[in-house]
Amino acid sequence: MRLFHLALTAALALAALPAMAEPIRFTPDWREQSFPRLSANRYAPQGDRLDIASDQGVSVLYTALPEGRWNGRQASWRWQVGESVPPTDLRRKGGDDRNISIYFVFMDAASARRAGPDPRLRSLLGNRNARMLVYTWGGEHARGDVLDSPYLEARGRTLVLRGAGTGAHVETVDLAADYARIFGGAPEALVGLAVSADSDDTETAIRARISDMVIR
Repeated sequence: MRLFHLALTAALALAALPAMAEPIRFTPDWREQSFPRLSANRYAPQGDRLDIASDQGVSVLYTALPEGRWNGRQASWRWQVGESVPPTDLRRKGGDDRNISIYFVFMDAASARRAGPDPRLRSLLGNRNARMLVYTWGGEHARGDVLDSPYLEARGRTLVLRGAGTGAHVETVDLAADYARIFGGAPEALVGLAVSADSDDTETAIRARISDMVIR
């Protein structure tokens, strides 16, 4: 009986722990969205890291998340920039170059199921039920600024983590708290992730990397 109680105590203790953090893998099945008449970036997915090169270009790399990972509410990652675009106004369409943006795409669960297991990026970004937190390294703004997006309207906000420049940093973000602060209420389903780099407006170049991304 004593062994039974010890086993039960251990099981209850494990159940009380937070869910294991799940790493994000950058694999070749991430899909790239390019734009007409604009040069695309070069992305090199290598498992735990993603290398990014942008030469007067812009494009977005995207993956959908399976339903088993829709409950992600926190994220962390490392990122570094070796070559940076200059400071820009991230609120201005056509003049908002930035080194890296990481998009966390949310929907209510019913809309997410209707969208299917592998929705196209354009349809997802245009879905009126989608909400996006866009954490960004770039711009002329201060850390912590929350900006209207010139492309996403009410569906998305830009959250500035780093201004334009080079360096290497580790970031940890509370997706649930930021979602509640910006959109109100609690998020339901984290349905997708996207990464972009943008250097076409300033006709400059970016060399950057994202690694060790974890969703909790």
